[in-house]
Amino acid sequence: MVRAVAKSDLTGRARLREAALELFAEHGFEATSTRAVAAAAGLSPALVTRHFGSKQGLRAAVDEYVLDRIGEQLRALDPEKGVMASLGEISARVFGSDPVLRGYLRQVLLEDSEASAALFGRLLSGARAEVERLSGVYGEQGTDEEWAPFQMLCLMLGPLLLERVMQPNLDEPMFAPQALARRSAANQQLLLRGYYGHLEGADGG
Repeated sequence: MVRAVAKSDLTGRARLREAALELFAEHGFEATSTRAVAAAAGLSPALVTRHFGSKQGLRAAVDEYVLDRIGEQLRALDPEKGVMASLGEISARVFGSDPVLRGYLRQVLLEDSEASAALFGRLLSGARAEVERLSGVYGEQGTDEEWAPFQMLCLMLGPLLLERVMQPNLDEPMFAPQALARRSAANQQLLLRGYYGHLEGADGG
């Protein structure tokens, strides 16, 4: 079933994109045909080619849509808070109420493909920008700026990728607001004391 979209976005292109997002999230890219996407959207398969050129073009459009949604939430943050301080808020907005989006990112990021590496690369670019911002704010000279963005993404995306095995070991939904807030606080504490420990007055402790 195609997810609800804004009335201003009820176009054939948007319906195909939404259907593709759902089917790719559930079955993966390779196992999903353009015919199946068109059927889920209630449209002709020929429209996939007309709007996107190919199945790869459809995937690129879905990736762009997902990245735009994440970027929109990042841009909406209070600059004084910073990304890591608001990780629970970001996760709640982007992933908390949207299992389809979580499923899509899980499918894509666990693929062994050029497209999955490219998507991760774009997420990494955003993480690098945030690490640079934090380094500028805190004046930290000892941060490993090559690996810090990877570690940041591991903290942000790890629970999403491992949701199916983590959830049975938790007493509450792991993407519920309260759980997200606790995870955000733990991530912030780890990053600030790990990368910027001198500001916490922690000399190795």
